[in-house]
Amino acid sequence: MDIALSLTAGAFIGAVLGFIGAGGAMLTVPILIYLFDFSPVHATTAALLVVFLAAAFGLVPKIKTGDVQIKIALSIWALGLVTNLGGAILAKHLSDTFIITGFSLILIAAGLSMLRSPIKEEEEKRIPLAKLILLSLVIGSMTGIFGIGGGFLAIPVLVIFFHTAPAKAAGTSLLIIAINCLTSFIGHQSLWHEVDWKIPLIISASAVTVSILSSQHSSKIPSVILRKGFAVLLFAIAAFSIIETWFIV
Repeated sequence: MDIALSLTAGAFIGAVLGFIGAGGAMLTVPILIYLFDFSPVHATTAALLVVFLAAAFGLVPKIKTGDVQIKIALSIWALGLVTNLGGAILAKHLSDTFIITGFSLILIAAGLSMLRSPIKEEEEKRIPLAKLILLSLVIGSMTGIFGIGGGFLAIPVLVIFFHTAPAKAAGTSLLIIAINCLTSFIGHQSLWHEVDWKIPLIISASAVTVSILSSQHSSKIPSVILRKGFAVLLFAIAAFSIIETWFIV
């Protein structure tokens, strides 16, 4: 039963990463907590590996089509190293309530970002250094503490403020997610021995397979439908998490 559930969960996570280019950890963490009884800190640790693998493999077709801004992604990763690794160290000292509540608020913010209006294509702009540093630090802290790759933030910022083409923003997001999650996963090294890795690894295998397939066909489904459906799902997960944490004893 656990194997079948893990395969199904992994397929769902991989599909979201492949089609949207973000959101893998937002599903992985609550799935591990509520379906497999992981503690929040162990769920965020395991999610980092799952999302890294799914994002890395889903990234391959994006690189082949030239839809990845490698320099931008590496800059965001490098500038966010301080908050990424610092957050990873801090995470193991935070309460379950803090992690779940903070995670839920991020889900709500991500859902709202998915409901934005379609952006008209405009000439791509260069990202100012100050804004690039701020974006990097915020994404790094979210990855380190909550196990979130930051794609939901990177995509709208790149598209709305710097007029990056949606396909290129999604590809760049996958690279940001992959290297950020790998870095934070290494930062969580002290927790590795506490995690039961069987379920996360099964989820990873399924997520990787589906991520590759869905990434290749992501252009065939209207992005508006994908974003709105994912936003509703995020709101539902956030509401359930907050109610379960604060109102159910």
